Amino acid sequence: MDRTRLGILKAVFFGFGFLFTAAALFGGDITITVTDGDLNIPLEGARVISWDGSELSCDGEGKVRLYAPDDRPVLIRISYPGYEPGVVSVRPGNSVYTAALKLGGGVLEERELVIRASRPGTGESVGGRSVAVSGRDLARQAETGVVEDVMRAVKLLPGVGYVGGYMAMPSVRGGEPSDITAVFDGFYVERPYHWGGAFSIFDPKMVESAQLSHGVFSARYGHTISGLLDISAKRPSRDTAGLDLAVSTSAANVNLSFPLGTGPLGGGVSFMGKVTYWDPFVETAKLFFEEVRYITTAPYIRSAALGASYQFSTDLSFSLNGFFGGDGVAAHYEQYDASSSYRADFSWDNKIGFLTSGIAYSPREDLLIRARLGAGILQSDLNGNIDSRNYAVSPSSEDMRKIFLYDRTVNVQGRFDMDWARGKGFVLSAGAEERYSRWKRDQGTTRLSSSLLAQTFRLDIVNQGFSSSAYAILEYIPENRRFGMELGLRGDHFLLTGNDFTLRGIPALNPRINFDFGILEDQGPVDSFRLNAGTGLFSSINSTLQNIEGRNGIDPWADTQNRSWTSVGGVQADFTGGLSFTLEGYFKYVFNRSYFRSDRNERAADPLWTYFFDGKALIWGFDAMLKKFDSRYWDGWISYSYINARYRDPQSTDRSNNSGGWYYPGFHRFHTLNLIFNYRPVRGVNINTRFSLASGIPIPETTGVFPDPGIAGAPPPYIREQAYSDHSRSGLVIPLDIKLSFFTFNPKGKVMREIYLSFENLLSLLYRPQGTRDFDSNTGKETPGSSVASYDLPIPLLTFGLKWSY
Repeated sequence: MDRTRLGILKAVFFGFGFLFTAAALFGGDITITVTDGDLNIPLEGARVISWDGSELSCDGEGKVRLYAPDDRPVLIRISYPGYEPGVVSVRPGNSVYTAALKLGGGVLEERELVIRASRPGTGESVGGRSVAVSGRDLARQAETGVVEDVMRAVKLLPGVGYVGGYMAMPSVRGGEPSDITAVFDGFYVERPYHWGGAFSIFDPKMVESAQLSHGVFSARYGHTISGLLDISAKRPSRDTAGLDLAVSTSAANVNLSFPLGTGPLGGGVSFMGKVTYWDPFVETAKLFFEEVRYITTAPYIRSAALGASYQFSTDLSFSLNGFFGGDGVAAHYEQYDASSSYRADFSWDNKIGFLTSGIAYSPREDLLIRARLGAGILQSDLNGNIDSRNYAVSPSSEDMRKIFLYDRTVNVQGRFDMDWARGKGFVLSAGAEERYSRWKRDQGTTRLSSSLLAQTFRLDIVNQGFSSSAYAILEYIPENRRFGMELGLRGDHFLLTGNDFTLRGIPALNPRINFDFGILEDQGPVDSFRLNAGTGLFSSINSTLQNIEGRNGIDPWADTQNRSWTSVGGVQADFTGGLSFTLEGYFKYVFNRSYFRSDRNERAADPLWTYFFDGKALIWGFDAMLKKFDSRYWDGWISYSYINARYRDPQSTDRSNNSGGWYYPGFHRFHTLNLIFNYRPVRGVNINTRFSLASGIPIPETTGVFPDPGIAGAPPPYIREQAYSDHSRSGLVIPLDIKLSFFTFNPKGKVMREIYLSFENLLSLLYRPQGTRDFDSNTGKETPGSSVASYDLPIPLLTFGLKWSY
């Protein structure tokens, strides 16, 4: 490292070190007193739900003390049996509040207590089953970078393999990235991504919490053997209106919400819109990077979301959520010299949308019934034209190709759920769901060549799928929570039909059981110490089956569902001072995994794929997390994941997958370490630091270099042969992101402002992980350059933004 670069780094770290050691000038503790609105007497034991989801109880004087952020207003919810629920709006600058509750209308809240006291809800971390991120943690980690995305926070959780800042499809505990299932308020969202997986569609402004279930999670959900991402939509306030505006160097967002009705009944409506504008960034980058100069339409995202909820009575509520978004990019490349010419045009446009509604009805105190109905659409259009001419041979050669893809998916789904509290800690739950999907795909390549006859490869299918599921669950969690158990059974069946085939499939039965033991509670510095263990079966459908045809020759009664047996065990310890530590180990045996093999030369005009259902995988590992909850000055967490995942496709001939032997898949990393540190040196200033360290992914090993037999005598003359190797890996990745935020708020007003600077991948100035070596086909030699070993930009990226909230 040269002295100039070292001096810059010293200055940067010295500056941040000065801020980290600055004395805090303002606190964030508040006191809320809960009283009877008519008698003005304190309500001892009133339930207070903090803005971050934690629950507290009022003391004998009706008071409770809790921490509230000093950089933005938050809502605190209060309930007491027999009283109308209350909401306190906490704003920076005030530390004392009083909530006066009135009698009546408290029946629904009490019924919710009956049900929820026995079953952890969405947005909660549950040992052996799930880990969640919500509230302030979600906002800090997701609301940063060139595109604000909930997956930025999810990818930092334990058990998630590092994938990079520009890929929203990580591997969860060794599973395939494409196997992750996303659920938005109970609605299964198929391929919820922009730009083919670079970012998810879940903007943090439309999300209340994100729960990643990667253990032996509840039988309520299925269709995955890897991980379930359960997104809870943000509910608009029934009490206050709000307006949020945000403008940055790459995007603009607007969020509007307003209440409907007054009092404990009524509801609210919210709208969200987002537009990206990467044109300035792309035009600037064209001055420095050759690859960027070919972009003709800068990558873009346009999206809008709708949320609504309404409480018709203390027993009946309704919710509605909708989303519609589009993204795309276009490029043009041309190169000419004395011996050849090459020209290529490319465009890619995608659209995704869904609308879902649900009702919740509580006919009596111990029963909760929910129903949901929704529909979604996904469409992708890709077009490309390539014109290549070679004048160095006689006669001159010409090669023209047209590439096209039209992909349209429509799905309709509905589900029914029931929770019945049987008393003494027992809850019986049952439900069913049905999903219909229709896939229309028209894709292919047309090639016209002076040396070959015209060739056309085309896949034109219209397939339909019916997915039927049902479940039953018995849960036991007594009031003292010393011992808990969840026993569930889920059945999944998948029927696939096309023009010339029907796959009836075999139903998959997936029993699951979890145990939870409370060992210690309120013992010295230990608030609680718990053990958990669970085991169960899971099933899913490989998305590649959507492309099958009758000529693939699959047995109509083939067992087409991927299966896995997963076992998890762990400990969770909570300490005074807001510290929490979790450690979990797991083993997964995957069987009946589907894969396909090309039985013709890939250069053939019409290749044929043969599908198999005997794939296997052995996956084991452990992950740990030490977290410091919100405090006055600092918080954050450190997580570490070790993953050992070996796959096998017995009948594969692909050398990149070890030709039928055991192999580590291309997304696999042994080690992933994440460090998240949030520091507030003074009021109105927040410094968010994210650092990751991850081992490399498998890369192919070069086994030989040979003249290309297809075009002997004409440049380029060489091809490189590569094969899988257990010992060939890319370099370490060490991304560092820093976000510096400044907040201003007038305690007498209702407007808050945030100005922020975000630095992504700062260490790329000093280090770039090495991937597969570049290859010069003219000389037949590998060159010093290499591919990027992760989905990160090779340069630091600065984002500046302003947010305004009312």
